[in-house]
Amino acid sequence: MSVPLPETHKAVRLYPADLSIHVESIPTPKIEHPDDAIVKVKVCVFIGSDSIKDSNISLGLQLSGLCGSDLHGYRGHEKINNIVVTGHEFIGEVVALGSSYSPDATDRPPLYSTLHIGDKVVSPFTSSCAECHFCRIGFTSRCAHQLLFGSEELSGGQAQYVCVPRAGGTLFIVALAPSSSAPSATSVPQQSQPLSNLTDSSLLLLADILPTGVFAALQALQHPNILPVIRGERFPLASVGGLVFPRDKCESMVESASGEGTGGLRDLLLDSLWPGMGSEDRVLTIAVIGLGPVGVCATIALLDFLSALRVRYRLVAIDTVEARRENILAVYDALPASVRNRDSEFAVDSPDNAIRFVQDSTDGIGCNAVLESPLVCIRRPPVPFTGRELYAKNVAAVFGRCPVRAVFPLAADLLRRRQDVFGGVGSGAGAGVERIVGLDNAPEAYAKFAKNEWGKVAFDPWN
Repeated sequence: MSVPLPETHKAVRLYPADLSIHVESIPTPKIEHPDDAIVKVKVCVFIGSDSIKDSNISLGLQLSGLCGSDLHGYRGHEKINNIVVTGHEFIGEVVALGSSYSPDATDRPPLYSTLHIGDKVVSPFTSSCAECHFCRIGFTSRCAHQLLFGSEELSGGQAQYVCVPRAGGTLFIVALAPSSSAPSATSVPQQSQPLSNLTDSSLLLLADILPTGVFAALQALQHPNILPVIRGERFPLASVGGLVFPRDKCESMVESASGEGTGGLRDLLLDSLWPGMGSEDRVLTIAVIGLGPVGVCATIALLDFLSALRVRYRLVAIDTVEARRENILAVYDALPASVRNRDSEFAVDSPDNAIRFVQDSTDGIGCNAVLESPLVCIRRPPVPFTGRELYAKNVAAVFGRCPVRAVFPLAADLLRRRQDVFGGVGSGAGAGVERIVGLDNAPEAYAKFAKNEWGKVAFDPWN
């Protein structure tokens, strides 16, 4: 199944020999595996790279993006041996499908029986099968068959067309093709239906940076070390809500077990001789280091979640670049009063000043959690702490690539609700795309983005 495609298309390519960006005409991708799809790109964004190859879909791209991760290869921080088509953020329209896609494919993930030519989709920065152990438990970023867009193994999205491997487990529909029949319960997730009214530049944020920011916020707020402050119960009481033991299994723990659900386990942890938590113990101090696009998304996600949890917080946003600090203040001011908790504190500062602020405002205790973009695991030396230092302070260091496809529903809901900060385009866009340029401007876009002269960039492959 396919619409007519040109023999060649325009794409942005990184030459590793001299770390230069070129815009060239190359053969248009074709269906090579039954699980493939081709997407015509509508918007593409500027991001980073990694590697992985498998079964595909071709998309006619409508927009693609430039992200900080794209700079890893551009700056020579990642070893790349061959010329690559760059980019891993894009949205577009399905223009070709492999033979696996059929209404009869009911034994495969739902998209194999419901995806159609003309559907508008957004793709995560990696492919995923939705059939392996890791995908089934929600860690699509660890899919046994994953491939990274913009790597040596899989061409990226800064192009007019892109081939999507295992598209039935990768893509997320944001709007049905005009000719599609009424959607079934599984064809378009409920949370994606309101997204069809959003702009392409806004939807582009779902490809990486917004889910990654949401993922970082969730990693912090769900951690056992943080739950005591959120729930007002000491450790480990605050964590046992997710552990429900049958009563017959916990009666041996506590003979006088009472209550339902956690029963004896919770009773076992109660200690009437232990002091309760004070009001000062219920203030959550979190720092976000790095206020690029991902850091901004993580900050917005934290503010949104904390307001919903009704938690008092002290949120410190940190960056060395003054323009980024000014931008996050503008984003904060644009949020409604319901998100800007009057009983909490939002501070923006440089690294040195932020250290002093946190020390003074917490009486030397420090932060409950610190969020940082992936720089700490990419730069050299990769981690600036020893195991002994982490052990001595009970520090839990959590790393990992965001499972974007699994986080899509929550990120999509945040995008829909926070169009006040995600919906704009331009220098005052706050958390949105700063500028949209044609693919021919890619060499300039990479250079200026790398120097922090430009913010979030989207490429229009057809301009």
